[in-house]
Amino acid sequence: MFDTIVALATPQIKSALGIIRLSGENCFTIVNNFFNREIKFKDKNKIFYGYIVDKEKEETIDEVILLAYKNPYSFTGEDSVEIICHGSPLIFEKIIELSIKFGARLAKGGEYSFRSYVNRKIDLIQAESINDLINAESLESQKLSLLSLQGKTSKLIAPLKEDFASLLSNIEVNIDYPEYQDIEVITFEKIVEICNKNLKYIENLINNGQQGKIIKDGINIAIVGKPNVGKSSLLNSFLNEDKAIVSSIKGTTRDVVEGKINLNGIIINFFDTAGIRESDNEIEEIGILKSKQKIESSDLVIVVFDSTDLSKEDEEILDLVKNKKHIVVYNKKDKLTNLDDDKIYISALKNDINILKEQILKIFKISKDNYENPSINNARELGILQNIKKSIIDVLNEVQNKTSIDLISVMIKDIYLEILSLTGEDCDFDITKEIFSRFCVGK
Repeated sequence: MFDTIVALATPQIKSALGIIRLSGENCFTIVNNFFNREIKFKDKNKIFYGYIVDKEKEETIDEVILLAYKNPYSFTGEDSVEIICHGSPLIFEKIIELSIKFGARLAKGGEYSFRSYVNRKIDLIQAESINDLINAESLESQKLSLLSLQGKTSKLIAPLKEDFASLLSNIEVNIDYPEYQDIEVITFEKIVEICNKNLKYIENLINNGQQGKIIKDGINIAIVGKPNVGKSSLLNSFLNEDKAIVSSIKGTTRDVVEGKINLNGIIINFFDTAGIRESDNEIEEIGILKSKQKIESSDLVIVVFDSTDLSKEDEEILDLVKNKKHIVVYNKKDKLTNLDDDKIYISALKNDINILKEQILKIFKISKDNYENPSINNARELGILQNIKKSIIDVLNEVQNKTSIDLISVMIKDIYLEILSLTGEDCDFDITKEIFSRFCVGK
């Protein structure tokens, strides 16, 4: 059992109410030392009304509602107490002080969620979704994180887990218990069948996860071009405010100017960069260097031209973005006479940029399903899926090379362990548990 921890679960500011949470083996005993009623009950949980009292000083601290939870019927899976008090930082401080005095300690960052994970109330995907839910900047991102918290994303792992657990168990029984007659003999053909089936499934998970990650984390877009092509005007048009300074003087923008919008549920971070050109001004050169760095770190680059006749500098900018996702737009549409149907024209000054917004959404191909269905969209989880995909391809190559089934079994075990690591189940993996849970080998 863990020791008892205490922390403020609401912001450390003046408010109508605040919540102080304790969790651990001795939390009821600790709170009984400063609550005017005894916390004693047989049910899963109970609500108490009373007063927090410093009994040593015979001083009443606050009138509170106290929620008591018996293990395992709490968020952490431990005995827990939530004290709902009035929202004064002085009251928060006093209640926490009394909790520590009688045996609790201050919780560390994320410790309540960690205990919930360790006590198997939530898996690792759910634990990570808590932080995503708190940091969500759009309703769409919030909905995706909530699907993960509800366990719906974790269920996407179940088919992978089942197939490779069954495959691994069968292979192990074939090797270690050859006399056992009631088990399917695993052939290379069967391994190829299962691997190909799950390879396709994983590729779909990765594709959907990458789309979900865009909805959850947003997109970074750099706006680049020569000086005076309308980059700052375009940023202002997107933001619908005059954030970037607009001037006819070349080199006005010398640092990256940032702005953020919500476009159809996707958070987009825009970066207006310094005009890219040859310059002998040291400060402007630093700004140009930052522009080039921002091109590298962005998910998409909008290249702005103000004429269809490209100069040498324009061509150099196109060369900088050739390996990046990019959109080329021609600004100052209202001043151009001959328009090409194959090009995108805008007028940033007149807020005529809808066609550009549509093009941004089109490039990232976010569908209705991506907004509504669970997806494995966390960077850690997507990285593991990529590793599993590579490992399955390696198994298929080894099968083609007629590698020993014993060595292939080791590779499949590694794949299975990576699958378990998605939800954090790999910490107590034992292959014998998988074997005996499926077959009567040990009778």
